[in-house]
Amino acid sequence: MSVTITKNISQEAARDIFELQHKINAFQKGEIPEDKFKSFRLTRGVYGQRQFGVQMFRTKFPFGKITPIQLRRLADLSEQYASANLHLTTRQNIQMHYVKVTDAPAMWAGLEDVGATAREACGNTVRNMTGSSFAGIDKDELFDVSPYVRETFEYFLRYPINQDMGRKFKIAYSSSDKDSAYTFLHDIGFIPRLQDGERGFKVVVGGGLGAQAVLAQTAHEFLHEDLVIPFIEACLRVFDRYGERSRRNKARMKYLMKDIGLEKFMELVTIEHKANKVKSYKFDRNKVDDGKPTHNNIAPSVEIKDTQRYNDWLKTNVFEQKQAGYFAVALKVTKGDIKPDQARIIADMAEQYASQDMRITMNQGLLLKFIPEASLPYFYQELDKLGFANPGYDTIGDVTTCPGTDTCNLGVTNSMTLGKILEDVIQDEFYHLIFDSEIKIKISGCMNSCGQHMAANIGLHGSSIKVGERVAPAMQVILGGGVDVNGVGFIGEKIVKIPTKRTPEMLRMVLNDYETNSTVGEYFNDYYKRQGKNYFYTLLKPLANVALYVDDDFIDYGGSEAYTPEIGVGECAGVMYDMIGIIMKEAEMKLMDAKEHSKNNRFAEAIYYVYTGFIVTAKALLLTNEVECNTQIKIIKDFDTHFVQTNKITCPDSFENLVLQINQFEPEQAFAEKYIQQFETFLKDAVALREVIVNAEKVVVESNYKA
Repeated sequence: MSVTITKNISQEAARDIFELQHKINAFQKGEIPEDKFKSFRLTRGVYGQRQFGVQMFRTKFPFGKITPIQLRRLADLSEQYASANLHLTTRQNIQMHYVKVTDAPAMWAGLEDVGATAREACGNTVRNMTGSSFAGIDKDELFDVSPYVRETFEYFLRYPINQDMGRKFKIAYSSSDKDSAYTFLHDIGFIPRLQDGERGFKVVVGGGLGAQAVLAQTAHEFLHEDLVIPFIEACLRVFDRYGERSRRNKARMKYLMKDIGLEKFMELVTIEHKANKVKSYKFDRNKVDDGKPTHNNIAPSVEIKDTQRYNDWLKTNVFEQKQAGYFAVALKVTKGDIKPDQARIIADMAEQYASQDMRITMNQGLLLKFIPEASLPYFYQELDKLGFANPGYDTIGDVTTCPGTDTCNLGVTNSMTLGKILEDVIQDEFYHLIFDSEIKIKISGCMNSCGQHMAANIGLHGSSIKVGERVAPAMQVILGGGVDVNGVGFIGEKIVKIPTKRTPEMLRMVLNDYETNSTVGEYFNDYYKRQGKNYFYTLLKPLANVALYVDDDFIDYGGSEAYTPEIGVGECAGVMYDMIGIIMKEAEMKLMDAKEHSKNNRFAEAIYYVYTGFIVTAKALLLTNEVECNTQIKIIKDFDTHFVQTNKITCPDSFENLVLQINQFEPEQAFAEKYIQQFETFLKDAVALREVIVNAEKVVVESNYKA
């Protein structure tokens, strides 16, 4: 597939795109092992799909900001290269499915042409930075966090410290104490603060979802805005060096925090400050404009026929902005799916009668801003034609779901169809709750929590139940999670596992019980805590009674055959490779990157490439001794034990002192050049030792063969 590089595409992006094209060609020729290619393509937004031979292509839109021209381009790309569907995610991204890997470079070029990217959209990197959808128009905000998210994203994009970490890393900015961005569930989260007239943030660290959800801890009650970037950089350096790498299920920052504690973590962060590229960073508060349209267009007048439904829509889907005279309209997007033609219509509406600053929301919706009150009837009518004006945005009637078994390799059950069924239950039987309850329902197709089920008042994640020789698709019921009206975050508790087909009845039982026994105005989570976990287990346990199972319980939603738990087929290179040799080649690339960045006066980046080069080289040699390489700090110490202290490799003092010079010097030219030279010498010695090892292994193999 040919790739067109336009004048709008930066040199860095063009290099990325051509590099992806080169890696794809090399992989198809059998020159790169599957695991190495997988690691590379993930950091370029190309993710293996459940269906063999196709990929999910993920974009990266910081805080969900997307323009009409970008939305139209995505519609075009989806039709040309994917399944003609745009899927909005809980990370404020857009995903496209059924993409051929060979088409990924062309798709990426199409994105970059309109100012978007796929770089670091997946993989062990800093993922898309999320922010409150209402940032900039929120009446409760102390200041607009949008410019801070944008600049944080730009600062760390392509930065070497977050290109190959042990696992992914997530950062969120909330616009107010209501914490609509769920900072309490992120590796690092920021909430605006003002102190003595100065801007800053409350900072929380170490939160996360997944199989073991953890609430973040407070690192700073107030951190001046100029210290935000240095703090994040230091945290990433600590996570990169001390975080787990071998045991993937323990490789998130929340587990590092559990192992060493907040106090020790903050000590390590302080140590890293000297190596930081900057010690203070002044944000450009005008990086993102306020989004106010340059036009004064009023949409055409229309006649509303169903005034009751229109009024319901006004109550739940329309929000008065802090800018007088303007309103924001939220699209309730079932399953998070928008078709290309629908996307183009939405883009036209925003361009003509609203703001070009649209926001993808964390509950898989879309927010249009700066709409005059006189234009609201038109927006209702046109969005209703598209199916996006159903009342109940971000309420109990707006169920969040991940793709589940529709496309995800890790999916256990079909979450998207179930989400639609539960929305129908609310619409038909509990419609009144969309107005006066703070209940949220979220579904994940597995325990990994892409649907954020642990952060829901009523959460569900896909599982299975063995009944004799048969297996039933199941949902683990979680209650009591989410954010209350005061912005306090809660992790839900697991109650009981039930067959998926009984989930609608579970919802009816929980809601009927809540309406019958709660006090007037009692928040659902308060009611849950008052009654207790055992109360709800007793209430729902009859649904898990295997004696009452019927044949339909053994068929998942969207299926017609008996349910079989399985994961999608992975890719297979089908060739044996010299993995140690490939890692050594990677170390040589680190040296080249370091020299290039030093030549361009990007000394902090050059120094970090040298640091990772040392680590990669040491790892390659340790693997020849079958030494486990689960953290960078362990690699450093083990290399001293197995190679320096045994005189296989010579270091002036120790490998640890050689490598950790990175924390002893400012990231300036003199140290960068010295560090590069030291690594080049070390790498030559390591390559020579590697050749000795290979030749020795060759002699042993040949001797055994002759014998």
